[in-house]
Amino acid sequence: MQFGINMLVPICLMSAVGVWMDKHFGTNFWMILLFCMGAVAGGQNVYRMARTIYDDSDEKHTKKDK
Repeated sequence: MQFGINMLVPICLMSAVGVWMDKHFGTNFWMILLFCMGAVAGGQNVYRMARTIYDDSDEKHTKKDK
């Protein structure tokens, strides 16, 4: 569930800002651009969290082996 939250929150926030900017400035590209930026940010969040979980579990296995 945490992976989903870490992915969806940046996408939703950036998309909402993009929709607001499109309405405010009368453009059509901010939502798409900011959606992509939110997807990249969400991917980075998930990668960092997975890496942390993997590193923590790797340290536990190393301690057990000694």
